[in-house]
Amino acid sequence: MREFAIAKNDSGQRVNKFLEKAVPLLPGGMMHKYIRLKRIKVNGKRTDASYKLQEGDLLQLYINDEFFESPKSEESWKKIEKPALDVVYEDENILLANKAPGMVVHADESGSPNTLIANIQAYLYRAGEWNPASEASFAPALCNRIDRNTGGIVIAAKTAEALRILNDAIKARTLTKKYLCVVLGMPPKKQATLEHFLRRDENQKQVEVFDRPVSGAKTARMTYRVLASQNGLSLVECTLLTGRPHQIRAQMAHIGHPLLGDGKYGRNEKNRPYGEFGQLLYSYKLRFSFEEENALSYLDGREFTVRDIGFVRKYFPQYDIK
Repeated sequence: MREFAIAKNDSGQRVNKFLEKAVPLLPGGMMHKYIRLKRIKVNGKRTDASYKLQEGDLLQLYINDEFFESPKSEESWKKIEKPALDVVYEDENILLANKAPGMVVHADESGSPNTLIANIQAYLYRAGEWNPASEASFAPALCNRIDRNTGGIVIAAKTAEALRILNDAIKARTLTKKYLCVVLGMPPKKQATLEHFLRRDENQKQVEVFDRPVSGAKTARMTYRVLASQNGLSLVECTLLTGRPHQIRAQMAHIGHPLLGDGKYGRNEKNRPYGEFGQLLYSYKLRFSFEEENALSYLDGREFTVRDIGFVRKYFPQYDIK
């Protein structure tokens, strides 16, 4: 018999969700069977898969030891001795990291262990703020993600409660994220709201943009504001009203002003003279807003900004990021 004492970071989860993380070798069908057979109990009593665990609960598992063997693969964070992080803000609940262009947020097909989340977990482990040995199911996690070649603010939750709150706020679109980008040419209006319909092509890892609704396409809305223009380029601030993959890149290209360096939605012959081969896009400003009182309400109304952005200094040195 194995027993889990439910701590704060593991509370609030359904029994089945907790077990998927804490006992990953236990197949889902067998887990539900064991719950029905009362071989999985809470506080010595029969439970349901939907029961939400509370702090102080004891989850008892009368199952074979083979399901508790450690996975063979080593966690990526263990391989990082000196975490590389640019911390914008940090408290006991969250960490805002300024991700450099070129770094991936999670492991991808390259298999590199040097991901943003691995660096964050290594940083928190070495700072004594997270010990996986004392956590049954929770690990610090990212609440948002940005493309490899896009830089900017990424939110990491240090606690399960913060993760739930931030995920809900992102779904409710109460957090405001603003981006800076350099586009080719001068957009037709100084500022405007763009609405298109985006359909993802999984084979090409790219989105198609339509002016009218089509089958399989989702509405994509954003606002843009031209901040400066010179030498055939414009510095543009974009605010997402929906969160679609490649949204800014695809929509700006669709109106005839692709991002400088973007070979997927622009053209490399236009990028080559500038020596740019990765989209010049930065998630530079984040503002917190919550609909209801919660454990992160102290952040309500607070805004965080990255002011030192390489491509802004390079192409618009006179512009002062505020």
